[in-house]
Amino acid sequence: MTRIASHRGGTLEFGDSTFAGFSATAGMPVEEVEFDLHPTLDGVIFVHHDPTLDRTTDRSGAIAGLTADEVRAAIVNHSHGGPTHTLDLDELCAVFADSPVLFRCEIKPGADGRPYPDFVPRVIDALERNGRLHKTHFSSFLIDTLRELGEETDRPRLWLVSPPVLQQAGVDGVIALARSVGVSEIGVNIDCADAQLMQRVLDAGMEFGCWAAHTTPQIEKAFDLGVKVITTDRPSLAVAIRERHPEASARIARERQA
Repeated sequence: MTRIASHRGGTLEFGDSTFAGFSATAGMPVEEVEFDLHPTLDGVIFVHHDPTLDRTTDRSGAIAGLTADEVRAAIVNHSHGGPTHTLDLDELCAVFADSPVLFRCEIKPGADGRPYPDFVPRVIDALERNGRLHKTHFSSFLIDTLRELGEETDRPRLWLVSPPVLQQAGVDGVIALARSVGVSEIGVNIDCADAQLMQRVLDAGMEFGCWAAHTTPQIEKAFDLGVKVITTDRPSLAVAIRERHPEASARIARERQA
């Protein structure tokens, strides 16, 4: 059964990386929650998609150039009545402490597009301290970050392959690069996915998933293909569509018979 990952806590339903979205996701019948991490000037790890506060809060500036108190003081847009500050990683772990939903953690680069120095081991240590490392899969668009993750942990790693990289490197090139860093899963934009591409990745011994599946046709396409996992800004819609899908209907019938 195709897994559902609530992208940034369900951006189109609850706002981008909000407390309300993560809290709702923790109680949903989804398998994973996707989120992004950035460090502050004083070493606190925050859950935020962009490297800056500009787009989604009432303040501006690169997170890596601000203190934790300065980041917490920023009011998150569309917070849906919950706490209005950006969550740090410890707070996110607390939200999911009693939830079966697994983490899909994307290690983000800084505003300059480069990986943060020594960030990967700090993230791993924080997840371990919170008892969540064994429930975390990691992802990145950056091969160097995936390589560093492989050196620091044996947790599964997903390469998010952008459309330009897929076009420029080709399927064979993407598979070769993934193998070079020991990546076990490749994820592509849903609009780039098809049965032939998925089969070539599976034949190479890797798993295949999709991201940016936000509309009904995109979500249905992912379920029809049978990809491993989709990340979606609309987790409630994805759950509803999955329950109507023939594969899910057959599964429910088997469970009732059992």
